Amino acid sequence: MRKLTYYVAATIDGFIASEDGSVDFFPVGGDHGPAIIAQYPETLPTKVREALALDKPSSTFDTVIMGRKTHDFGVRTGTSSPYSHLRQFVVSAKLPESPDPDVELISGDPLARVRELKREKGLGIWLCGGGELAQTLLSEIDQIFLKLYPIVLGQGRPLFGAGARLPEATRFRVLTSRIFEDGVAFLKYSRVR
Repeated sequence: MRKLTYYVAATIDGFIASEDGSVDFFPVGGDHGPAIIAQYPETLPTKVREALALDKPSSTFDTVIMGRKTHDFGVRTGTSSPYSHLRQFVVSAKLPESPDPDVELISGDPLARVRELKREKGLGIWLCGGGELAQTLLSEIDQIFLKLYPIVLGQGRPLFGAGARLPEATRFRVLTSRIFEDGVAFLKYSRVR
């Protein structure tokens, strides 16, 4: 069965974006970027892959799922199909139709659709964001790959949505961890079932 992996960047106080959805407070550069990109090149937007002449095939993910706000961020940067090298899904009850022919709209129950996707053959499924969708899909998240930046933001969009109320604690165990010289920690967690 395929795994759903929440692969995301966060501040040490647990925010993945500012209140307005921007992520420009995450520093660019340092030694963490090249190392993580070498391992997960498919997580770069297609336009960035093309600019860097990265044609390495996907080895971890062949599908990406994101919420509308995460997708809107890509639209603001000039593309309605940010990961055209992957099978793309956008979850939204508000969009009347798919924003792009290469993007499938999930307007109904995202849990049911993710369960279907997990039963298909293929590589892993990357949950790109955002926090509200991660909260909704928590019961299906198998792994969390967290780029933890040494930043305290104070407020913004939380890793698992605002006011997350869970029936019980969901436990994960650390698979690997690496601290880079630039202060970024890359942590891989696996769900304890």
